[in-house]
Amino acid sequence: MEISDILARERILCNVTLSSKKAALETLASLIAGADNGVTGQEVFNSLLSRERLGGTGLGNGIALPHGRLKNSFSTTAAFIKLKHGVDYDASDRRPVDLMFALLVPENSTEEHLQILAQLAEMFDKPEFLARLRRQKSSETIYELLTGDRAC
Repeated sequence: MEISDILARERILCNVTLSSKKAALETLASLIAGADNGVTGQEVFNSLLSRERLGGTGLGNGIALPHGRLKNSFSTTAAFIKLKHGVDYDASDRRPVDLMFALLVPENSTEEHLQILAQLAEMFDKPEFLARLRRQKSSETIYELLTGDRAC
């Protein structure tokens, strides 16, 4: 599955100011719910928060991959935010998180879920890629980087 299959330009926010992990998760949940995939922002938020309670999704280096599953979800959907200032996210390296890629999958999509998470973890493990993301000033250019779409 390609990132462009699950992430739309309108579900990317750039240089957002948020004060907490909770506010960031609420924002991501709202973006995902806005995708018209049959779920509410509260359902998405509860799913993301439930997963966080099992173990934090902060990868380190300022990256978080909050994710969850919902039985009422019809399709895999993603959202991304680049924060102006990092928030405390309880990441393993204790660094504030400023780049967040959220993923919501239907309850039965176990294999797809794991494949996408692996793909994202690999992408966000590249320091030069992270530096390029952090330099971006628009949602459009972030979309281009995340999806490899140069025709925008």
